[in-house]
Amino acid sequence: MTLDPLPDPVDRDVETTLRPRDLAEFVGQAKVREQLELVLHGALRRGSPPDHVLLSGPPGLGKTSLAMIIAAELGASLRITSGPALERAGDLAAMLSNLVEGDVLFIDEIHRMARPAEEMLYLAMEDFRVDVVVGKGPGATSIPLDIAPFTLVGATTRSGALTGPLRDRFGFTGHMEFYSADDLELIVRRSAAILAIDLRPDGAREIAGRSRGTPRIANRLLRRVRDYAEVRADGAVTRDVARDALAVYDVDELGLDRLDRAVLGALVRSFGGGPVGVSTLAVAVGEEPTTVEEVCEPYLVRVGMLARTPRGRVATAAAWLHLGLQPPPNAFGDPAQPPNTFGDPAKSPEAYGDRG
Repeated sequence: MTLDPLPDPVDRDVETTLRPRDLAEFVGQAKVREQLELVLHGALRRGSPPDHVLLSGPPGLGKTSLAMIIAAELGASLRITSGPALERAGDLAAMLSNLVEGDVLFIDEIHRMARPAEEMLYLAMEDFRVDVVVGKGPGATSIPLDIAPFTLVGATTRSGALTGPLRDRFGFTGHMEFYSADDLELIVRRSAAILAIDLRPDGAREIAGRSRGTPRIANRLLRRVRDYAEVRADGAVTRDVARDALAVYDVDELGLDRLDRAVLGALVRSFGGGPVGVSTLAVAVGEEPTTVEEVCEPYLVRVGMLARTPRGRVATAAAWLHLGLQPPPNAFGDPAQPPNTFGDPAKSPEAYGDRG
C-alpha cells in the first residue's frame, strides 16, 4: 500500500460523504478557518461577493472541502474545474459566461492552467469581463463580454509555480499546514461515526499517528483497518487491531510505507547514505522520478529522514536508526533528535528509533 496523498476514484466517492459541510464542522487549520470566516461573514454583511480566495498546501489537506464550504456559507452555487482542463481561453470563457451572480468558481491545481486561459482570467477577476476573439489573422476582432460578479477559489499544491500577476489578484491567501495527531484523531472519529465503524479511542490514536499529517490518508487507513477488523477480528478497531492491520498494509509506526522504506533503504545501503540524484534513486527503487519527488520526499524531509543538498539527496541519522542501522559519524542530523510525527503523543521511544 502506497500512502499517496493524491485522490483516487474510490477516495472521491467516499470523501463526498465525509466532507464537512460548514466551517463549524471543519477540523484543524484554525488560523485559515478564522481568517476565512471573517472574509465570508464580512462579504455577507456587505451583500457583495467576497474577494477571490487562493488555498495552497500539499494534497489531501482539505482545499476542495474548504471551497465547497465557502459556497455553502455564501448560499451560492459551486462550479468545479481544474487547471489542466482549461487548455484554451475558449474553455474558460464558456465556463465564465455561464456563471450566475454570486457563484463560486473552484479551479483545482490552478498553477497548471494554460497561459492563454490564465491571461483571460486576469480581466475576469478584476473587471468581471472577458474579451472573446472572433476570427483569425488580420480580420480577427475582440468582443468584450460582461460576466456576472463571482468569487474564484483557486487551489494549488505549488504556490511558487503561480505567476505573479495571477497570485496578486487574489484578495485572500490561506496556506494549509499538515494536521496534528490530535486533529487527525478527531477527523478519524468523525469519519468512523459516519461510516458506522466501531472505532475505539486507542484505535483512533493509532491510525491518526500513522497518517502523515493528512486527513485523506487518515480516512484511507481507517477504511483499510475496518476491512481487517471485519475479516480477521470481531469488527472493533482497537489499537492492537489497527497495528496488526497496518502491518499487513506495510505502514509502520511513523507512517512510512513500502516505497518510503525502499527509498531510504536504497539511499543507505546502495549509496552509503548519499548524496545521490533523485533520478538515480528512482531507478534503484523501480519508480518514476516524479513519484519519488512528489510522493515520498515531502514527508521524508518533514520527518527529518532525508535532506536535500546541492549535490543530491542524503539520508539523515534518523533514517539510519529507523532502518535498524548505526549511522556513520558524518551523518546528517542529530541521532538523539526524534522524527517530527506532527505531535503524536502515543508514540513510544522505540518508534522514534531510540534503540538505547
